[in-house]
Amino acid sequence: MQRVSGSLAERLNSARDRAFVGRSAELARFRAALRQEPGAGAVLYVHGPGGVGKSALLRRFADEARGAARVVVEVDGRLIDPSPLGFEAEAAKAAGATPGDGVVLLVDAFERCQGLEGWLRDRFLPHLPERAVVVIAGRLPPSTAWTVDLAWSEALEVLPLAPLDPDASAALLERRGVSAALHEPVLSFAGGHPLALTLAASVAVSDAGPRATWEPTPDVITALLATLVGDLPSPVHRAALETAAHTMTTTEGLLKAVIGEEDAGPMFAWLRGLPFAQYGRRGLFLHDLVREVLDRDLRWRDPQGYEQMHRRAGHHLLAQVRTSSGAEVMSAVRALTYLKRYGPMAPYFQDLDEEGDVYEDTLRPEDHETLVRMAEEVEGERSARIVRHWLVHQPSAFLVYRRTDTGGTVAFMTWLRLSRRGEEADADPVVAEAWEHVERRAPLRPGEHFLLCRFMVDPETYGGISHVGHLMQLRICVDWIRSQGLGWSFVLSPDAALWSPLMSHLGHRPVFEVPWDRGRLFTMFACDWRVTPLEIWFDRTQPGALSDTPVAPAADRPAEETLARADFDQAVRDALRALHHPDDLRSNPLLACRTVAVEAEYGNTDPVDSLRRLITETVEALLDEPRGAKAHRAVATTFLERPRTQEASAQRLGIPYSTYRRHLAQGMERVCELLWRRERSGAPST
Repeated sequence: MQRVSGSLAERLNSARDRAFVGRSAELARFRAALRQEPGAGAVLYVHGPGGVGKSALLRRFADEARGAARVVVEVDGRLIDPSPLGFEAEAAKAAGATPGDGVVLLVDAFERCQGLEGWLRDRFLPHLPERAVVVIAGRLPPSTAWTVDLAWSEALEVLPLAPLDPDASAALLERRGVSAALHEPVLSFAGGHPLALTLAASVAVSDAGPRATWEPTPDVITALLATLVGDLPSPVHRAALETAAHTMTTTEGLLKAVIGEEDAGPMFAWLRGLPFAQYGRRGLFLHDLVREVLDRDLRWRDPQGYEQMHRRAGHHLLAQVRTSSGAEVMSAVRALTYLKRYGPMAPYFQDLDEEGDVYEDTLRPEDHETLVRMAEEVEGERSARIVRHWLVHQPSAFLVYRRTDTGGTVAFMTWLRLSRRGEEADADPVVAEAWEHVERRAPLRPGEHFLLCRFMVDPETYGGISHVGHLMQLRICVDWIRSQGLGWSFVLSPDAALWSPLMSHLGHRPVFEVPWDRGRLFTMFACDWRVTPLEIWFDRTQPGALSDTPVAPAADRPAEETLARADFDQAVRDALRALHHPDDLRSNPLLACRTVAVEAEYGNTDPVDSLRRLITETVEALLDEPRGAKAHRAVATTFLERPRTQEASAQRLGIPYSTYRRHLAQGMERVCELLWRRERSGAPST
């Protein structure tokens, strides 16, 4: 971060400079590298456990380099797209530097993109200018490939980062204002671990006087955080901190969405000054240990508040995915997906952040035979023929995944986009069956298309959870969110038992099965997006409780009870108003009616989800009625898009308030009528 005279950033940097202690040996080696002294490494590889002070050391290196009139380029592995293109985009200034610039490239949190190590060593770093100095900091030591190469063994200097020595630890406590009387118990408690020392100092500094005492609890970080959180200045400070703990990175814009515009600016400035907060180009983030404890504490303590914060943050990130451009799109969808690292879906998203060994790329002519061979290897000759078929008829549907160190192809995905049924579709029995489903259930309208994930082939982990599969999922989610005119989406899976929970969580339910070669049984999952607005789709993906507690029955009355018509209409109106508030819907009388009971059983879903689906589907059905467009716009704007007031809805529609009220009344009446007809028939909607 460049210093701006008189700015808050300058004050924060100065405070960090005063708080920095120790690391004299590491600073000496960095200064030697800047001066290009004999025996000094051109690349310093700093490694050590989380919280040992790697980021603080890199900030000091940056200050030293700027003081030496060097051009400093900083890359944070937590914030980049872990691919060669993503890294190059962040480090472009270093790659384009001239020999006279004396560029210094600082790479922090490299463990988050460790897969880039071979590519960085063999392809990127050799092209930097001769005077360049590179520092790589991560939790893992460098691979032996660096040392077996004679050239790198001379250019690389490995700096294991150990805990602070006793003198430096005591100096840190002194600079943070901890009474000398408390140094011994704090040092005994935290040792030389900088993060533990910093957190302990934040608590112990308030204990003063000749009789001051300080006794740590057995759980170091958790106990300290509990004390810190308990002493927060206000509920707004608590909400800001919990938001930062829940999200991958926090910006002032995200805080506006969660805690409100008035408090966002002051709270963001406050977060930046916390001892366990760091910040980069894409925003602010907390230390991993801190964020995990805070997030789990809020989920346990206030589940409703947790879900409200999750929802607000998620809708903000969802909007970013919809509006981002270029390489920023994948970073945005990663931030959205990050919200799922806890809760019932955690097994699908944990341990997938150390990416970088594989990256997504477009299809090349020389890839064709490789993809055909891969398909035959894992699925058989029939799949190989179909891959060859789609390579001819829709080559743009293929995404290829390559190793960053060698560029070799390791996996591929076939992500078909279809708007009409032709001979090329019927030549593939799986795609033909998907068309049958669409035409039988809800045909595409003019200008609409469907997306179908036909192949996800990774020979090494076929059908399982993997880094490559995660990259494929990110691409699928981007297109779900950004595609204009998306009618249906389909995902074919060779392992329904493994993937059914996630697909159901993402609004996709099994619609048919296809027996295949080698005894395989494929399952097709599908979603009709015309009855699943994005905002409601996201609301369905709430993180859930820490344990998978079965959903309690929604109502005491027996299922399939039919209400009187007046009560039914009132319940529909109440459901429309509570559409985005699941807890309120859980007491709605419609949950005990025949239609919802059939929908829930048919789709194997929570009755609340079934009710929301029915309501939104019925609102969309207004478009199919003669002169129903105006009623649809009024109802959809009011209850699906959720402006703050009805006056705001009328303004958004660009019509007089009295006209809007008339259209809204007509629309609500038609929604009640259509649902009543379905209730009387008792048939499922799909």
